[in-house]
Amino acid sequence: MAAKTRVIIVDDSQVMRELIAQFVNAQSDMMVAGTAQDPFDAREKIKALSPDVVLLDIEMPRMDGLTFLEKIMRLRPMPVVMVSTLTVAGGEATLRALQLGAVDFVTKPAMQTSNTLISQFASDIVSKVRIAAAAGPQIAGRGWAGSQSASAQPSVTLGMAARNAVIAIGASTGGIEAITTVLQGLPESVPPVLIVQHLPQPFTRLFAARLNSMCALRVKEASQGDILHPGHVYIAPGNQHLKLGRGVSGWITLLNDGPLLNGHRPSVDPLFDSVAQQAGRHAVGVILSGMGTDGAQGLLHMKQAGAMTIGQDAGSCVVYGMPRVAFEIGAVDKQVSLSAVSREIISCLQTLENLSSGRIRKP
Repeated sequence: MAAKTRVIIVDDSQVMRELIAQFVNAQSDMMVAGTAQDPFDAREKIKALSPDVVLLDIEMPRMDGLTFLEKIMRLRPMPVVMVSTLTVAGGEATLRALQLGAVDFVTKPAMQTSNTLISQFASDIVSKVRIAAAAGPQIAGRGWAGSQSASAQPSVTLGMAARNAVIAIGASTGGIEAITTVLQGLPESVPPVLIVQHLPQPFTRLFAARLNSMCALRVKEASQGDILHPGHVYIAPGNQHLKLGRGVSGWITLLNDGPLLNGHRPSVDPLFDSVAQQAGRHAVGVILSGMGTDGAQGLLHMKQAGAMTIGQDAGSCVVYGMPRVAFEIGAVDKQVSLSAVSREIISCLQTLENLSSGRIRKP
């Protein structure tokens, strides 16, 4: 019988510690090894108990969760899942935590809330603990490649055919780091980029703003009917599906709040499917780190429509789920490490330019 995943819960609220412990101990594959009321208590518990996963509250007295996370990742890297509030301040702190190396996050419900929301919180907790345990210490603490400056952008000249194409990117767990790395490696001359990252509001808006400050491309949370421009990036808003459409002036964004797909809204498949239908071979599809199957079928449809497709490889993924499924069903033209994804996108765009000019022929 496999050993249970050992979890330490760090939260200043006794009620919250007991509630989360109840969820964890109800699972056959995990157990609470210990709880701590603040980071100083947690430091001693981690030394003594050597947990597999730490559930860490962001807002605590004496030392906040972010400061403690930074110390953990510097001194004793391990899988950490942040427990955040669904507020602007909580969202900003959560994105910072993912930058520092946290595997994932869950959002706290209000203490006086419905049983449905409590059940969803419980489901999120146990799901994220399993993801973190599977990711393991080899990925914990590596942090985000977000320290690069916008000046690090490569200088690449792309022709009109490439600039009139579309790049579509899908990601989930581990995608914050991956998307940041990819965008920082793209030149300002790239065609418009559409992105679905599994995040709720207000995280998508905050993520877009953070990316906009960190790379030369102009990044925004997508709005209904945005006209797409080269050198611009459009992030799907939390709780809305993002699709590519055609307007009188060219490509536009289309948003809708239709049913969850593959358990998500936004879902990657609607984006990839719309790009396959609207752009066909004038597109590049990219699937990055994430749990589950979302985006795999849509990427296959893009490939079948003539688009070039890229998948992140197992060694560089926080979770090799979505890219693995896409690779196994034949949706991925080329699988590369995260550090090579940007270069591969540029190579695809240069190939598209050469195909358009007749300098090469598609086999």
